[in-house]
Amino acid sequence: MATEDAAVGNKVHPLLVTLRYPEFGALIAVVVLGLFFGFMSPLFLSPGGVANWTDVASTIGIVAVPVAMLMIGGEFDLSAGVMVGSSGLLLGLLGTRAALNIWPALVIVLLFAVGVGFINGVVVVSTGLPSFIVTLATFLILEGANLGVTKLLTGNVQVNGLETIPGYHSAFVAFGGTFSPWSFRVAVLWWIAITVVATLILRRTRAGNWILGVGGDATAARTVGVPVNRVKVGLFMATSVAAALVGIIVATRLASVIATQGVGNEFMYIVCAVVGGTLLGGGYGSPIGASLGATIVGMAFIGIQFAGWNTDWRFLFLGLILLAAVLVNNATRRGVERRQR
Repeated sequence: MATEDAAVGNKVHPLLVTLRYPEFGALIAVVVLGLFFGFMSPLFLSPGGVANWTDVASTIGIVAVPVAMLMIGGEFDLSAGVMVGSSGLLLGLLGTRAALNIWPALVIVLLFAVGVGFINGVVVVSTGLPSFIVTLATFLILEGANLGVTKLLTGNVQVNGLETIPGYHSAFVAFGGTFSPWSFRVAVLWWIAITVVATLILRRTRAGNWILGVGGDATAARTVGVPVNRVKVGLFMATSVAAALVGIIVATRLASVIATQGVGNEFMYIVCAVVGGTLLGGGYGSPIGASLGATIVGMAFIGIQFAGWNTDWRFLFLGLILLAAVLVNNATRRGVERRQR
C-alpha cells in the first residue's frame, strides 16, 4: 500500500493543517505540564491553584504578546522589562511628589510609554541599526534613570505610599484587584483581552498581513506598498505601552515600586514568544502561542513550589523547555514546508 501523502488531491491532511499553527507545540506543553503538576499536587489544578499560576502568567503574558508581534515583524525590544519599573516609578512619583490624582498620572505614564516606543522605533528604522543594540541602549538609559532619579527624590530606590494618592482605590480595582471567590487577579482579564485583540489584528486585518510581510521580507513588503517603517514603529510603541500597563498593575497592586522592578523579564518575554512558536527570524508566530508560553512559565514557577521542589531549579526547567521548543518548532516548520512543496 502506498504511503499516505499529507495532501490527497485538493484536500489537506488534518495533521498538516494542525501543524501550520505556531501555537500547537505550546498547547501540547501546557496540557502535559498541567497533568504532570496536577499529579504532583492536586491543589495545582484547583481553582485556587489556577488563580496562582495565572497570576504569574498574566503579568508576563501581557508584554509577551506584543513582544511576539514585534518579533513576527522582525525586531526585538530589550527595554520592555525595565519599562515596567520605569512606568511604575513615574506613576508613584507623579502621585506622591507632584500630588497628581492617579488617573491623570496614568495618562502621563502611558504617553511616556508611547514616547519611548516611538523613539525606539524611529531610531531603528532611520539608522538601520539592529533593534537589539538600540533597545539595549534604551534599557541602560532607563535603568540608570530609575536608580538615579528615585534616589535623588526619595533617598532610596523605592517609591512607597501609592495608597495615599487620590483615586488610588478606583485604580486598584481596575488594575491591581481581584475577582471571583478564588481571587483571580484583574491582570488575567487584561491578559486575555490583549491576546484576543492581537490575534484578531494578526489574522483578520490588513495590518496583520503587513506585520507578517515585514517580518518575512521587509524589502519585498516595501515594493508592494507596505508602510514598513510605520509598522515597525507602531509595534515598538505597542510593546512599550504593554510594559507600562504591567508597571501600573504591579504598582497599584503593591502600592509601592522598586527601581529594579521588571529588570530581567525582557528575556522572559522573548522566551514565551519562542516557546509559543514565534521564529527568531520573523515572519511567523502567534499571539496565542506567546500567551501559552506565558502560561508555561506560570505553571513552572508555581508548579515547582506546589510540588515541594527547590525553586532554584525553575530557570533550569525553563531553559530545557525553551531548547526543546526551539528544536520542535524548527523541525515542525521544516516538515510543513517540505510537505507543501
